[in-house]
Order: sequence, then structure tokens, then C-alpha cells
Amino acid sequence: MRIGFIGLGRMGVGMAVNLVARGHEVTVYNRSPGKAQGVVERGARAAARIADACRGEAVLTMLADDAAVDAVVFGEGGVLASLREGAIHLSLSTISVALSQRLASAHATAGQPYVAAPVFGRPEAAATAKLFIVAAGPPHAVEACLPLFGAIGQRTFRFGTQAHVANLIKLSGNFLIGSAIEALGEALALVSTAGVDRLQYLELLTSTLFKAPVYEIYGRLIAEQRFEPAGFAAPLGLKDIALALEAAETLRVPMPLGRLLHHRLVALIAEGGETLDWSAIGRLSVGTGGQARTSGE
Repeated sequence: MRIGFIGLGRMGVGMAVNLVARGHEVTVYNRSPGKAQGVVERGARAAARIADACRGEAVLTMLADDAAVDAVVFGEGGVLASLREGAIHLSLSTISVALSQRLASAHATAGQPYVAAPVFGRPEAAATAKLFIVAAGPPHAVEACLPLFGAIGQRTFRFGTQAHVANLIKLSGNFLIGSAIEALGEALALVSTAGVDRLQYLELLTSTLFKAPVYEIYGRLIAEQRFEPAGFAAPLGLKDIALALEAAETLRVPMPLGRLLHHRLVALIAEGGETLDWSAIGRLSVGTGGQARTSGE
């Protein structure tokens, strides 16, 4: 397919490179032009303007937050104004339910199919095309995007015709990841304060009752206190938990654990953790363990 790709952060670069590798004709745009160089060297074309990335059958956006997506889509010379009728906007970003609804409405009015397809996975999964994709939107548009999903991920889950549902599912998933991180941090603090080796304890967890990537990946980061470079920075985690709480308020669903996570992330950032991986909320617990140690200490 002839596509545009907007947003070359740590996730977007890996996706764009994999799309090129699978034979798609990719034009990339990033607000900081230098980030496009590596993808251009792999065979992509560089766009000087957003409009230049909107000439094909679809444009993919992978941006940090609502403000960035709003500016790129609704701003002067943005995606909405530049995409031809019938071309697809495929949003891979983790954004609010409200913005996703607004995007779907605006694109429908313009005759441009809108598909929300946020992804689960860290930058290493993006680089190796191992992402899990949650897709929703007009069936014909989702179907047309399947070759793109196949280039960037290992499995796609389809959740109907209302695009914003995919964003709600993504936010709920990140809430669950954050909850697992908090629980791991507290459990590791409990046992390590008593002198238990953190990595040995983690091996017990992840080889028995908790055989899941979330516990394996984040448990090791917490046990080793290895929070830089950030695969998913704390401010992004705070943003996602805030959006989950916003959706919960709209739907009148209580989320007391979500409010705890919000407090923990605010505390982490206030203590200077803005550049750390969001798993560093586990540091707030483990860091208090007087006898805490890993097998390498």
C-alpha cells in the first residue's frame, strides 16, 4: 500500500521500518525532521509537511497524546484537510475516548474512513513486529488495514465498528499493567525487606502462578531497579491512567485502584522521575526495603 506515517518516536520508528520491510511505500513525517533519517535510509520517503504524508491510501498516526493528535489532524494543513476522500486515517495512538469519537465524526463528514488501532507492546516489540493490535472502525476500512497490521504486529483483535471502543480497551489494558506494576513493587518490597533475593523471588512468580510478559518484563525492571532508558515514560503512564479515569467518570464506573495509580505516578514525577520508565512506581515501594537486594549485589 502507499501510505503515510506520522510520528517517529521510539514506537513509531520500529513500526515504520517494518512497514517498509514488508514492501509498503511509506512516506514519513515527524515534527523533528532528524528522527526520519533512519527510516529514510531503510527506504522510506521524507515528507516536508503533513500534507505530503497524506497522498496515499492511508495515513498512520503514532503520537504521544491527545494534544499532538489534535494538532496533527485538525491543525492548518493537517490530516483532515489533506487526506483525500476515501483514504483511511489509521490512528495507532493511545488517546482519549472523547477524542477518538471526535475523530470518527470529523472523518465521516469528510468521507474519510477512520480506524482506531492502539497497540500493546514496548519499543522492542515494535522493532520486532511483535505488537498486539486492538482495531475498531468501519469493517471495510479495518479489512483494508489488515496488511498493515500484519507488518507491525503478531496478532490483531477486532472490536466492532465504533472506533473509540478500541481506545477504551487500550486504556483499560494500561490500567491493568499499571496495577500489576504497583502490586509487584509492593510484593518485592515485602519480601526483600526480610532479606529475600528479589530475582530469585521473581523467578518463583514467573515460572509458576504468574507466567505472563507483564510480570516477567516489569518484575525484572523493578527487581533490578532499571528504569532508564524509559520504554514507556512515567508522564505517558500518568496520561493513560488519567484518560482511563476520565472514561470511567463518563461511564459512571468507580475505579479506586485507578485513583491510587494516578497518585503514585504523580508522586513519582514529583520526586524527579519524569524521565524514568513508569515501572519506577515500583521503586516507591522497593526503594524502602532496608535489606532489599538482588542476586548481583
